[in-house]
Amino acid sequence: MASKVPAADNTLRVLKLLASRKSPTPAAMICTLLQLPRSTVYQLLGVLIEQGFATHYPEEQAYGLGLSAFELSSAYTRQEPLARLGAPLVAQLVDKVGQSAHLAVLHGADVLYIVEERAKGRPSLVTDVGVRLPSHLTASGRAILAQLPKSQVRALYPRPASFISRSPDSTTITDYASLRRELQFTAERGYAVEQGDVTEEFHSLAVAILDSSGWPAAALAVTFLGARVDQAQRAGILEDLKHTADQFTARLHGRRSTTRR
Repeated sequence: MASKVPAADNTLRVLKLLASRKSPTPAAMICTLLQLPRSTVYQLLGVLIEQGFATHYPEEQAYGLGLSAFELSSAYTRQEPLARLGAPLVAQLVDKVGQSAHLAVLHGADVLYIVEERAKGRPSLVTDVGVRLPSHLTASGRAILAQLPKSQVRALYPRPASFISRSPDSTTITDYASLRRELQFTAERGYAVEQGDVTEEFHSLAVAILDSSGWPAAALAVTFLGARVDQAQRAGILEDLKHTADQFTARLHGRRSTTRR
């Protein structure tokens, strides 16, 4: 049966072909193997390169997978163990603090939510499992970005248009300079803060989860109605959040947590 979306179908065919090859593939061979017109193949390759899913090797006059394809595959392999390890801890954290919590991973310039636990009687959130949001707007994203090399953060935000906003009144992060300042504050205090940038009236606190190499594998966050949680309560939430993050890190590293409550 012919595809109802041939462009999408052909794009995925090219991507699957590149993934199946042991070395970069010339465009002419892609045309032959997929029986696609030369102009179509070059257009599809152009889109894949622009989005980071393909790379052109000029010396070889060939094409291979790009960084975004690697991130996509590595995200898949990370998410199941992270979700399995994290889900019980997220549930315990929600029971302790009485607020909703979630676990997210970086996916390109977005965060992807892989565990969501809503506290009883609390409003629904947009951060459901499978939802993606711009990382610079979220506490989870900021916690992860603060642990990345500056060069990688810059690559994720190459132009002013990268800084989209969900709230017309939000002026927290509108350019790379303001993002760098926020990430510096996040790194210094050891946790990230977001106040109304994703959903008006909701605030979040987040802590990065580092793997054994020190790379930010995920972020754990708690979200609450800002007007209903005072500074003393936030301090308590943050303490429980950090403790849970320590437990998660210990699980991720295959050891028992040494922290005691």
